[in-house]
Amino acid sequence: MNTLELEFTRMVRENKQTIYTVCYFFSNNREEIDDMFQEVLINLWKGFEKFRGESSIKTWIWRVSLNTCTNVDRKKKRSIQTVPLTFDIDLHDSSKDNENIEMLYSKINRLNLFDRAIILLWLESVKYDEIADIVGISPSAVSTRLFRIKEQLKAMSNN
Repeated sequence: MNTLELEFTRMVRENKQTIYTVCYFFSNNREEIDDMFQEVLINLWKGFEKFRGESSIKTWIWRVSLNTCTNVDRKKKRSIQTVPLTFDIDLHDSSKDNENIEMLYSKINRLNLFDRAIILLWLESVKYDEIADIVGISPSAVSTRLFRIKEQLKAMSNN
């Protein structure tokens, strides 16, 4: 393995969870998630040599992952009817917390893709500046969008 391949492998190993988090956000089907993960890896590899370090590597990975999964999701919706997005939640756990999490993600899945991306990043404790870099808006716009998204989520019915 050459140096570039070793660096890429290390980067993927260190950021695998971030990539899977984005993929899980777009599907609950294991095969589909694995396909998205592979697409993200392909796109990361294609851009790896060109990465200029103008943002952190993690920000770049978030951006590539979100863009890739958004594109895959759009293609999928154009070609077939899909089931709404859900998250893998332990269905054997009937705790109130689990029900609240399921209800929250059900509401999040009804948001548009851009707002889902922002709330996903916020739920992952990504800082406003980094969210802004990833989605391409200003930090103050992130703050405004998050406020509106939270209000929208509160106003949604529990179905």
